[in-house]
Amino acid sequence: MPPNVKITKAMILNAVLKITQETGFESVNARRIANKLQCSTRPMFTCYKNMEELKKDFLDFAFEYYNQYAANYNASAKVKPCLFLPLSYIAFAREETHLFKLLFIDNMDLDMVKANDFYKEIGNVEKTKTFSNILGVELERAKEIF
Repeated sequence: MPPNVKITKAMILNAVLKITQETGFESVNARRIANKLQCSTRPMFTCYKNMEELKKDFLDFAFEYYNQYAANYNASAKVKPCLFLPLSYIAFAREETHLFKLLFIDNMDLDMVKANDFYKEIGNVEKTKTFSNILGVELERAKEIF
């Protein structure tokens, strides 16, 4: 990278995205990110205090990436509106296996005992509200179906 180019958070997050897509989130470290950006590790730590802060920021970034994926899937797929959420979830798992694993498997610190425990996961209440609106049913009924 040319010496006058300033490394930004967006550049770092996109590098982490590429690494995660290629080899999984467990392989993300400062040296690997720096290598992807073709710089030393120093510029990264002008944007982030430590790797923990960077990884937390990336998790938010990855969820937004998934939400955009689902929106794009909805716009391009020719499926019934009530099926787009589950089908986009399956398509994401197939196409973005490492990200899916990070977001929906590894990142789950839940004690899933009852079906309602599903709603402890970040974003599932909002997804159910969207699902409820699509189906035109009450939220509680949509939760049962979802």
